[in-house]
Amino acid sequence: MATATPTRSRLREYFHTEYQPGERKLVQKIDFFILTFCCLSYFTNYLDRSNLSNAYVSGMKEDLGFVGNQLNEINTCFTVGYVIGQIPANLSLHYIKPRYFFPACMLIWAGLTMVTASVHKPQSIMAIRFFQGIVEATTFVGTHYILGSWYTERELGKRSGIFTASGLAGTMIGGFIQTGIHDSLDGRSGLSGWRWLFIIDGIITLPIALYGFLFFPDTPSTTGAFYLSESERALAVSRVPPVEDKSPISWTFLKKCLTSWFFWGFVILWIIAGETESFSTNSLLALYMKSHPTIKYSVSQLNNYPTGIPAVGIVSTIFWATLTDFLNGKRYLVGYFIAITGIATSAMVLAASKDPTNPTSTSVVFAAYYWAGTVYACQATFFAWANDTLRYEEHMFRAVVLAGMNLGSNAVNAWWSIIFYGASMAPWFTRGMWAMIAVSILLVIWTAALSYTTSRHEKKRKAELEQSYGTSDRKSVTNYA
Repeated sequence: MATATPTRSRLREYFHTEYQPGERKLVQKIDFFILTFCCLSYFTNYLDRSNLSNAYVSGMKEDLGFVGNQLNEINTCFTVGYVIGQIPANLSLHYIKPRYFFPACMLIWAGLTMVTASVHKPQSIMAIRFFQGIVEATTFVGTHYILGSWYTERELGKRSGIFTASGLAGTMIGGFIQTGIHDSLDGRSGLSGWRWLFIIDGIITLPIALYGFLFFPDTPSTTGAFYLSESERALAVSRVPPVEDKSPISWTFLKKCLTSWFFWGFVILWIIAGETESFSTNSLLALYMKSHPTIKYSVSQLNNYPTGIPAVGIVSTIFWATLTDFLNGKRYLVGYFIAITGIATSAMVLAASKDPTNPTSTSVVFAAYYWAGTVYACQATFFAWANDTLRYEEHMFRAVVLAGMNLGSNAVNAWWSIIFYGASMAPWFTRGMWAMIAVSILLVIWTAALSYTTSRHEKKRKAELEQSYGTSDRKSVTNYA
């Protein structure tokens, strides 16, 4: 009889996980209640963010008299608020239950989104987006903190990927929503289509906030969810390492954060990796189309064609999140793939700019920006990498590292996007293309260094666990590690 190959054996093991009694049912419950709320929350969050660019190319620019790089300045105002809110938002989860904190933030940003429909000048949007950035700060990093609190290392990548993909779905669907609103509501009750877009975005968010308030389960040690039995709550706690959860408001805690290689290693990783997403996050394809040297695109085309980028991002995110789970958490592999993508797509756009009126040039640029959408995979995998590495650290230290990653990336992006990807630099963004090549090379170097360091830490951790549990009880070590 033929024996199964090692690859087939690993696939069978991966898709047929052995659970403790009752554990499969527990995972199914937390999958449903955590992922539905977090994904819907992130979906509306990104729907709002992406629709600013959709509104810009759908009449807002002309209605409000935008000039120069004011669109980038609005994004910078949002980013400044987002940076300010990162660490305080995640620290707040130590004192305020997530099922109260998350929905409250959602209600505030829904109100601010709807208020955007009433503005008459770009400066008003700058003020609104600043405060939106503060209240939206907890959505991404707060969710990754929650996912790391509930899921084992083998489960985490896929869930992180599904969550990240939901935000990309918001970006993708936003273009189609704007097209539909522009076609059906433009001029209704005297409001432009782009104004209706912000009103509808805000309304969509409200029932999701209510759902979170009623059903979100908090963390394993604090959950009071009515749909979890006492035995399931105890099982949820036993699935993750027992870590002492101290108050984060102390000089000792601050010193630990600022002197830890964990903190700086992952913060710098995400600063670099975050800038490899610049082509997509700055809506460069839409701006390229808006300023195309020979082709005049319609409003529908300006909104619909760029939706292919987040669609590619969704596929790439889920693929790499699942693959790195299967490869026992080798999240660093994504860094090398993203670096290759950044260098290649930048080179394609630079080459196309040499002959801008050639139809082939347009095809090459579209192909480059669609391919560049694959770099979104780094969001799920790199935050899962940090969660994996910090699994045995204090919960709030892990929360601060995750928040610090996003803080660092957005602090750099606040000025990076203006210097390298200003709207006035369309359609070619030559300076930004060279910047992308530089950060891609730097990403290879930093990923290699960090993967070496975390690998050494992982071996040391497993040795300590074996000594703690005893060499005869290797199964307990495997369950946690």
